[in-house]
Amino acid sequence: MIVALTGGTGFLGNHVLEATLEHGHRIRALTRRSQPPRDGVEWIPGSLEDYTALARMCHGADAVIHVAGVVSAPDAAGFDRGNRAGTVAVIEAAKAAGVTRFVHVSSLTARQPQLSMYGASKLAGEQVAAASGLDVRIVRPPGIFGPGDTETLDLFRMAGRGLALLPPRGRGSWIYAGDMAELIVALAEADIAPALVEADDGREGGWTHAAFAEALAAALGRRGITSFHAPAWLLRLAARADEAVRGKAAKLTADRAGYLAHPDWTIDPALRPPTALWMPRTPTAIGLARTADWYRARSLI
Repeated sequence: MIVALTGGTGFLGNHVLEATLEHGHRIRALTRRSQPPRDGVEWIPGSLEDYTALARMCHGADAVIHVAGVVSAPDAAGFDRGNRAGTVAVIEAAKAAGVTRFVHVSSLTARQPQLSMYGASKLAGEQVAAASGLDVRIVRPPGIFGPGDTETLDLFRMAGRGLALLPPRGRGSWIYAGDMAELIVALAEADIAPALVEADDGREGGWTHAAFAEALAAALGRRGITSFHAPAWLLRLAARADEAVRGKAAKLTADRAGYLAHPDWTIDPALRPPTALWMPRTPTAIGLARTADWYRARSLI
C-alpha cells in the first residue's frame, strides 16, 4: 500500500512509520521540519493547517493513518485546533483524494471527556472521524512507553532514585510503543468493518500505579522503591509548580492532573481487537528495559 501518515516524526508516529515500512508499504509522511532522505518515505513539508500539503500527502494513497495531535496546550482552543480541527482537515483531504480507509489514533482519555480539555478534544476528534462516512478504524491507546518517549522520562528518573510520586490510588493500562504501532498498521491493512478498539500489554486488570512504578525500578536494576500517592489537590499543586518551572516543557500540566487523578484508566476488555488481527508481543518488562537502555544511551537517566 501507499500510506499517508501524519505525526510520523513524533514518538508513536515514528514507531508507526517503522512498522509500516517493515510491512513493505510505502509512506507519504507529513513533516513540519526538514527530514533526512529515507527509502520508502516521501516527506511532505507542511502541517495540519496546510491543506495543500494534506492534499499532496493523500493523493494516490490507499490508507490514511492519522497520529498527529496536541498533547499539551494552554487552553481548550489549542487542544481543539490540534485534535478536532486537525482531524477535520485530514478527513477533507482524504475524501478529496478518494481515500476511504482511515485509521484514527485517539486516546483512552476520550472515555472521560469531562476530566480534561485534552480528553474532550480527543473525543471530538473521534466523533468527527466516526461521522465522516469513511471506513474509519479508531484506536484508543492507554499509557505508551518505548524508545523515543519523553513523557515517561520523569517516572523513570523517580524510580531510579527509589522514590515515586504517584497519582491517587488507581489502575491503568500500558503498552509498548512497538506493539501499538503494529496494531495501527494491522488496522490499516485489514478488511474489517469500521471499529473502535482499545488495546494494552495483555495484563489482566491493568497495573496499579505502584506496581508499574516497581516495574520501572526493576527495568533500571533497582529492587526496591517507595511510592507516595498524592491526593488530587497535591497533584494539581505539583502541576502548577511544574508549569511555573518548566513552562511549555512541563510534563505534569494542570490539564493532565485532571485526568491522572481518575482511578481507572484500564482498557475495556470488550473493545480489545480480535486476536486474529493482533496480539501484544512485547512483555512489559522487556519493553521497559529497552526504554531504559534508550534513555541511558542518551544520558537522560
